[in-house]
Amino acid sequence: MSNSRRLRLALFGSGRIGQVHARNVAAHPNIDLAIIADPFIDGARRLAEETGARAVEDPEEVFAEQGLDGVIIGSPTNTHVDLISRSVDHGLAVLCEKPIDLDIQTVLECQQRLQRTTVPIMLGFNRRFDPHFSAVRSRVEAGEIGRLEQLTITSRDPEPAPRGYIETSGGIFRDMTIHDLDMARFFVPEIVEVSAVGSNVFSDDIEELGDFDSVVVTLRGSGGELINITNSRHCAFGYDQRLEAFGSEGLLSASNVTPTNVKKYSSAGTEESSPYLPFFLERYVQAYSAELEAFAHSIRTGAPCSPSFEDGVTALVLANAAEESATTGKTVTIGKA
Repeated sequence: MSNSRRLRLALFGSGRIGQVHARNVAAHPNIDLAIIADPFIDGARRLAEETGARAVEDPEEVFAEQGLDGVIIGSPTNTHVDLISRSVDHGLAVLCEKPIDLDIQTVLECQQRLQRTTVPIMLGFNRRFDPHFSAVRSRVEAGEIGRLEQLTITSRDPEPAPRGYIETSGGIFRDMTIHDLDMARFFVPEIVEVSAVGSNVFSDDIEELGDFDSVVVTLRGSGGELINITNSRHCAFGYDQRLEAFGSEGLLSASNVTPTNVKKYSSAGTEESSPYLPFFLERYVQAYSAELEAFAHSIRTGAPCSPSFEDGVTALVLANAAEESATTGKTVTIGKA
């Protein structure tokens, strides 16, 4: 496929994440957003008007459209497997938000059906494309800090999602920690052990739903690497996103991001800076754009997608293992795929 030909994509879902993808596609100089499909048609129409797309209620209209190159799936999780399978059957490349599904058996059955496909399938673990985290990983890969021994990932939301979202999210490990589990594998691909603890320290709503509001996960890589993940559903000082890689010859860290790097020094305090970027839409704006660019590159060249469908499967396996460990108090061993 020519690298200059404009691509035509369709989008499933016009909610918060769908809006991110729609605006990124609309802003891209070589990609057109042809269709937005959502049974909640009013939202789809508003977004279509903003981005120059056509809004439809029925996904069949997407599959009937001629000249599409791919789809972005930002619809509810319980629609992902069906839409991935049908898109691949129609030869359409897929960028699907995480998780593939909340049920691992459903995911494995889908994986079995798709194992021989050559259609590009990318999972929406956008943090791999964050320039700060990606730079740390590249420098670790280059041997700058010697052998990687420890990885520390901190991820705290500014406040909990609404109760209705939490209720259907699949729990903190499948909804929130899953991003950090994929980031762990970005550095240490083979995880052999998972140990996790969860607690309810501030949210009665989350506890009533049988979920945790705070968790800590420890992973062990096949080479003995230790990874520590800290999550909380709230954070008084904003969206807390940090990463630290410690090796035999040094340390690399990626700190939180602020709108500017200006700091104030006065009698009231030192190194006072602006608040952190509000939430993931602002913090990872560059990552979402780079993710779209990588997806387009795979469509045009046939290059393998990263993160792949298999990365999505493994992230869910690890999330399930973390939940099992937090529930039973036992370390869970991860078998080889």
